[in-house]
Amino acid sequence: MPQIYFLPDKKDVHTDKETSILEASLNAGIPHTNVCGGNARCSTCRVMILDGMECCSPRTEKEQVLAERLNFDSSIRLACQTKVSGKVNLRRLVLDDEDVKLTSQLKKDLAPVSVGEEKDVAILFADIRGFTTFAEALVPYDVIHVLNRYFHRMEQVINQNGGYIDNYMGDGLLALFGVEKEDEAPLKAVKAGLEMLEEMENLRPYLQSIYDKCWEIGIGIHYGEAVIGTIGGAARRKTIIGDSVNFASRIESANKELDTKLLISQQVYEHVKQHVLANQRVKLTIKGKTGKYTLYEIIGLDHSSS
Repeated sequence: MPQIYFLPDKKDVHTDKETSILEASLNAGIPHTNVCGGNARCSTCRVMILDGMECCSPRTEKEQVLAERLNFDSSIRLACQTKVSGKVNLRRLVLDDEDVKLTSQLKKDLAPVSVGEEKDVAILFADIRGFTTFAEALVPYDVIHVLNRYFHRMEQVINQNGGYIDNYMGDGLLALFGVEKEDEAPLKAVKAGLEMLEEMENLRPYLQSIYDKCWEIGIGIHYGEAVIGTIGGAARRKTIIGDSVNFASRIESANKELDTKLLISQQVYEHVKQHVLANQRVKLTIKGKTGKYTLYEIIGLDHSSS
């Protein structure tokens, strides 16, 4: 008798050869996402076959079209189109409403900026601590999926505070504040950084339940002049350059040395000191720069100043 073991539900389901994986999971009370109603018009019911691929039916014509369009690995199957003839172990990949939003693959364009424009902006770098260790036991698809979920959460926080993500660098990101509206850019960046740390804590139960491990993030923020413009030929994209960008990146890296999570430069602190709680002030030699620089560890907002 065909049998399916579902992760992360840790549930065995007995079925028959004429019942799809999606139908089997729904019949067993597993909340299996299927936005299009099981018609192979979306990929939200997709699963990863961990073991027993030989017991899975071949892709239907509808599934093949979608798999080619989304460049699915052979182990990624649509539950609504796949039936099993033996024992199969799999993992559901779309688990909740947030995952559904991610799989829609909808993107919004950022407002354009002037080419070669010099501006004072707040620059936020964020990097994941221990992601290599976290990811080494995962298959590539899971690595991309969990990164997308993390970046999706962080992007929402950054956008809500008036910034936007300018660039992704592996498991790191660079966000800008004050490009469109310059008012209170440093404070908005710091608020975003604190909320990103809170959001990381909110994400922790999900990571622990699905992957049985988690990670930390480090954030560095600087406020200074940078040049914002577009580069490239046919595939042009917006970018930011200047010493301020490099400095913000170095500030983020200093979290490793100090065992902190959120550090800001003196320039940022001068703009936000009436509104934040600083745990410590340190003077460090910053790689690639001469002399020592004062950095502040920020642990929260000072609501008494409001």
